[in-house]
Amino acid sequence: MLFDVVTIFPQLLASPLQEGILRRALAAGRIDVRLHNLRDYALDRHKMTDDRPFGGGEGMVMKPEPLAACLDDIQGESPGHVLLLSPRGQTYDQRQAERLAGYERLILVCGRYEGVDERFTELYVDEEISIGDYILTGGELAALVLIDSITRLLPGVLGCSESAANDTFSHGLLKHPQYTRPRVFANLEVPAELLSGNHAEISAYRFVQSVRLTMERRPELLAGVTFTAGERKILARAGLLDEVQPLLKI
Repeated sequence: MLFDVVTIFPQLLASPLQEGILRRALAAGRIDVRLHNLRDYALDRHKMTDDRPFGGGEGMVMKPEPLAACLDDIQGESPGHVLLLSPRGQTYDQRQAERLAGYERLILVCGRYEGVDERFTELYVDEEISIGDYILTGGELAALVLIDSITRLLPGVLGCSESAANDTFSHGLLKHPQYTRPRVFANLEVPAELLSGNHAEISAYRFVQSVRLTMERRPELLAGVTFTAGERKILARAGLLDEVQPLLKI
């Protein structure tokens, strides 16, 4: 999968791409990340990529000409799906990551300052994406979030093929608590269910804990979850079905 990132600060992204899963995915050819310095497409000798907003107001606005020239150059090779990282975009979540992982090429435009000239957005951008209801100094960190979360969904990237499928949010629920050695730490023991060796019992226990944790911390997530008949039986045995039922989407 190919990621093109349009930014005025390419070095902000260069270092994280050389660590961990992203580094291995790049080395294995699972992904390719190309960083495009927007200043290379500026029209003046000062390499200006922003200007004051028409109508007055605070801050600066990213100019349309360098952005358009950069996108024309990128798209000239082969078309890609253009995303503008912007606080006014659709909120990013695991479902969005799964959807975007289906594209062969994503072009990530890193917004900055007070935003991007609307004419560029209208002509070039396929969709706007926000990673949350807060403000960053620019879209570079948001672009890294997308690259990381999408890359780990691609075939062959993770060492264990089930890791992505069982992650938090993959089934609309928070992930169950995890434990490792030692069996006793600070007088706290690993739950006996996890030591039983009974895979069905372990699976049911983890499912119940996942639902319980989601109810406590993110109950709004349950509105998007559909439980199977078997899962409802497990919840009923755990005494949770009546508590969960009002939170489910009707």
